[in-house]
Amino acid sequence: MVRKTSPEPAWQSLYDVAAAQEGVFTTRQAAAAGYSAPLLAHHQKAGRITRIQRGIYRLVHFPPGDHEDLVAAWLWADAVGVFSHQTALSLHGLSDALPAKIHLLLPLGWKQRRLRVPRGLVLHFADVATTARTWIGAVPMTAVLRTLTDCAQAGIAPDLLRQAARQALTRGLVTKSELKEVERVLRPFGGVKG
Repeated sequence: MVRKTSPEPAWQSLYDVAAAQEGVFTTRQAAAAGYSAPLLAHHQKAGRITRIQRGIYRLVHFPPGDHEDLVAAWLWADAVGVFSHQTALSLHGLSDALPAKIHLLLPLGWKQRRLRVPRGLVLHFADVATTARTWIGAVPMTAVLRTLTDCAQAGIAPDLLRQAARQALTRGLVTKSELKEVERVLRPFGGVKG
């Protein structure tokens, strides 16, 4: 009988995966690089890695990234989510507001799952076409038009929505004709021009 063996631990392989994700990796990614749970615990005790949350770790000596909190949230969702709503507004630089929570849009199929949602994470559910998403560094987010539409439908503060729509128009990221939903929501508040 041939016994299945796990791969030899390959630090460079684990490092390469983590480097592409702002120094963050999952236990599944570590296992693919040959790191078992006991070996991860050993490296954690030795101070080489730190546990961010259940199943997600960070290389201690990797330079801190601007979006590592988002990377950790994205990896928690098996790298299938896309950042949306106020989080995407902030990432696009369309708002002065700094969201207190991270908004993550997951596929509709995830709505039926029992999830232990990390603190500070707000989940939304919808299928997002690849044309309605973009990337900032290691994480995906909804494209500008999808972000504005999601925010309009979610009922964010009219002044915040107006500011974001104006910014997007001024920067040429959307056209006035594309903002029908935003205009509809803002009409009672003076419209996009306000």
